[in-house]
Amino acid sequence: MEFNTSLLHGRTDRNDLGATQTPIYQVSAFAHDSAETLEKVFANRAPGFSYSRIGNPTVDAFEKRMAALEGGVGAAACSSGMAAVTMSLLNILKAGDEVIAGAGLFGGTIDLFRDLAQFGITAKFADTVTPESVSRLISERTRAVFTEVIGNPKLDVVDIKAVAQVCHSYGIPLITDSTTATPYLVHPFELGADIVVHSTSKYINGGGNSISGVIIDGGRFEWDSGKYPDFGSFRSFGKFAYLAKLRSGLWRNAGTCLSPFNAYMNIVGTETLGLRMERICENAKRLAEHLQSLDGITVNYPGLETSPYCRTVQSQFGGKGGGILTIRAGSRERAFRLINLLKYALIATNIGDVRTLVIHPASTIYLHSDEKRREQAGVFEDTIRVSVGIEDINDLIEDFDNAVKRSGENG
Repeated sequence: MEFNTSLLHGRTDRNDLGATQTPIYQVSAFAHDSAETLEKVFANRAPGFSYSRIGNPTVDAFEKRMAALEGGVGAAACSSGMAAVTMSLLNILKAGDEVIAGAGLFGGTIDLFRDLAQFGITAKFADTVTPESVSRLISERTRAVFTEVIGNPKLDVVDIKAVAQVCHSYGIPLITDSTTATPYLVHPFELGADIVVHSTSKYINGGGNSISGVIIDGGRFEWDSGKYPDFGSFRSFGKFAYLAKLRSGLWRNAGTCLSPFNAYMNIVGTETLGLRMERICENAKRLAEHLQSLDGITVNYPGLETSPYCRTVQSQFGGKGGGILTIRAGSRERAFRLINLLKYALIATNIGDVRTLVIHPASTIYLHSDEKRREQAGVFEDTIRVSVGIEDINDLIEDFDNAVKRSGENG
């Protein structure tokens, strides 16, 4: 099956009643016929569900869909994208360990690494994640490399295959946040990534109606080296070792479970992912090309021929540059004026919505970062991030064209 067909017909969660969609199991607990049966379910010695913090049929259906979409062996859904990022790292890190990450990460993820430092986990930031930068930063304490496939909002594009080869040469896993790329553009496991994380609140959901995240395991990384001694008791799970450790420990105990209703909304959203991304990518490129022709602003979009990442976009994403672009307006004041003049773009902090969204990153999602960290992430006082939606492109172009011109008149 091709992509859009697989979204509709590649399901593994058919039910006996013939329902065309997985129902919402909005319950806390599940009753069993005997104490012995519940004992086996609790001990993972029998299939079934006991408590929705640990497992739920609707959430399970969503996890299976995401694992199938990415080509992984399994998935664990979380209450938010940040919960997914946190759990994906803490499942393998402990005090004294180091992780290498890109400086262009989402502001919330950078803040997370600052929090992890209080627990003895050190993050080393590379200006851009390349084989060379990773090699320079690796030490005997490095236990993971974490990167966004397309940086948000820096929009730097990582060559997954090349970076994965370096990571594996040192016996270290590559964890990729593929939120901004989505399975529509790339399947990181096929290029060598080991763990894929999504903030499914974004493009997977598509409607901006549910906070959620997911961790997907490729099942190919060997966790039995001396670097990861805590995996010792999970080696018998083979390719499921990472997920077995995650589900039986930190993920379960931290209570980062996804609600059944949000899982259902994500399942509905996945079915139109291909159609939405096709329109969003086309709109983003056309809007970026138009804005590039206007005086007084600078456009950053990886799908433009002028972008340093254009070749990687061609080889890795089939020429599609994703749905986010940034513009620099020349000053903070003009950036605010431009944002306020837009009619169709909503001023909101999300991305991946069907609606076009804009934000001033320096005063919001990078509020807690210093100037150096912001600039490393491609965030300046005059930067505007645009998450392009599915509106008619002529309306978007006219709206932005008018806002750009009028915002410059009062400068």
